[in-house]
Amino acid sequence: MDRPIVDKVVEQLKDLPQELQWRVLEFTRALARSTPRGVPGQELLRFAGAISPDDAKLMREAIERGCEQVDANEW
Repeated sequence: MDRPIVDKVVEQLKDLPQELQWRVLEFTRALARSTPRGVPGQELLRFAGAISPDDAKLMREAIERGCEQVDANEW
């Protein structure tokens, strides 16, 4: 049977110098912070219809005007 991934990582970690072990620790902490967190879609249903059709149309038009253009000289 395969060893769990954690066991494999720990085994590899033991062979690394302490500085690299710290880097692995920092990396795992960064990964834990970057894990997306959210709510089930069912909980968002209460917001359905909160934006009026007129406001939604204005927002869509503003996005189309301002967001769908590329400024080649920006960089």
